[in-house]
Amino acid sequence: MNSQTKTTSMTPHSFDIPHLHDVLEQQKHAYQRHPLPTAKERIDRLARLKRILVKYQDQFAEAINQDYGNRSISETKIGELLTCLEQIKYYSKHLTHWMKPSKRHVGIIHQPAKAWVQYQPLGVVGIIAPWNYPLLLSVGPLICAIAAGNNAMIKISSASSNFGRALEKALSEAFPIELVAVINGGGPISDAFSHLAFDKIIFTGSTEVGKTVMAAASENLVPVILELGGKSPVLVHPSIDLQDVAQRLAAGKLWNAGQTCVAPDYMFLPKGKTAEFIEQFRAYVEEMYPNLAYNQDYTSIINDKQYNRLQGYLENARSQGAKIIEINPEHEDLTALRKIAPTLLTGVTTEMRIMKEEIFGPILPILEYDQIDDVIDFINSRPRPLALYYFDFDQARADYVAQHTHSGHFGQNTVLTHVAQDDLPFGGVGASGMGKYHGPEGFFSLSHERSVMSNPKLYSLKFILPPFNKPIHKLISKALLR
Repeated sequence: MNSQTKTTSMTPHSFDIPHLHDVLEQQKHAYQRHPLPTAKERIDRLARLKRILVKYQDQFAEAINQDYGNRSISETKIGELLTCLEQIKYYSKHLTHWMKPSKRHVGIIHQPAKAWVQYQPLGVVGIIAPWNYPLLLSVGPLICAIAAGNNAMIKISSASSNFGRALEKALSEAFPIELVAVINGGGPISDAFSHLAFDKIIFTGSTEVGKTVMAAASENLVPVILELGGKSPVLVHPSIDLQDVAQRLAAGKLWNAGQTCVAPDYMFLPKGKTAEFIEQFRAYVEEMYPNLAYNQDYTSIINDKQYNRLQGYLENARSQGAKIIEINPEHEDLTALRKIAPTLLTGVTTEMRIMKEEIFGPILPILEYDQIDDVIDFINSRPRPLALYYFDFDQARADYVAQHTHSGHFGQNTVLTHVAQDDLPFGGVGASGMGKYHGPEGFFSLSHERSVMSNPKLYSLKFILPPFNKPIHKLISKALLR
């Protein structure tokens, strides 16, 4: 399908499982008819996507707000929409260069043949988006897929039903369903989607669900990019001013009320520094959020299930002796609004649920340490996190921590912001995920690196064919086999 294909508007509808298979077949046939979109066509598709994002930005933000009960409109526009628009600019600028064949070396006995790698689209990419950043984590992978020349089907979380309907309606204005399709629905639809015979799947979500998606994909040998979660630690060096740490952690931890896969999950402070940090953290929280209940800037927890899970973590920690420090400037009752005040925990142990499971909320446990190497050992003894944040302005010490740990990302004196960097790959390692997108890695991850070799009329290998007793064989033995 080329960029001149007419699009027709369609209203959002419910998908059943046979319809899922039908859409996939439509996309596969459309790709087969036009398997290598030009750079111009891809840039045109990205431009269409950008126009739709700008046109529907208010509807998207309001739909997400409705799904949450209260989600900051500004956070959606800055953290999701703006990031997508910047990614479109980045890919539009670079994809022509990335598409060029890459010349490769040819061994001496195969001369004068030529070899290169060409970058083909994979075909149809399945995108499974979570509820926490439904716009960024559906459209972000879509941008990579379009830049690499693929067709795409996007599965929206059932917890994002209002946004899903808005996105389906909007994208149908820009693209025919055989090029880009938005799938809404939960339960059986979600399960069936991960079993479809895509050419690649991008899944963003929990580690446990990621395992089920990978198992389903394996039935059709579909490769996967898994963007998972985990417990991303923070390590603070004694030399750093805790004002700097508190401000940056307050901003990052409370963005989207902590419902972020790369949010700081727990932190290590130098021994004796906890009280000072708490006061600095409290000051920045109260500056950003002087009240919580009807403050549209402070986001609610997405649903009752997630709210009750977080309350369960707090009760479990409290019952085992943890101290709960709630920062609620106006002492408001937040229960009916499904909001949880920014909360710090001290006196935590590794036996508490809050130290075993990813938090995904505005709660931050604090531990203290004597020696940094002890913290490094602690981090390395656990599943590799999606991000590791280290606060220290001394580069040599930061390099030491980075070199002695593993994580999807290493952040020095900053949290979360790497996700919005166009030229950095995004992804995990080990239990926090596999594969990368964003940056050039997004283009190449969703392209097939096809090797090509071309021989001229002169067939040089004929000189070394049997019988193996020619002078050339003696030369190979003396000159090359050593």
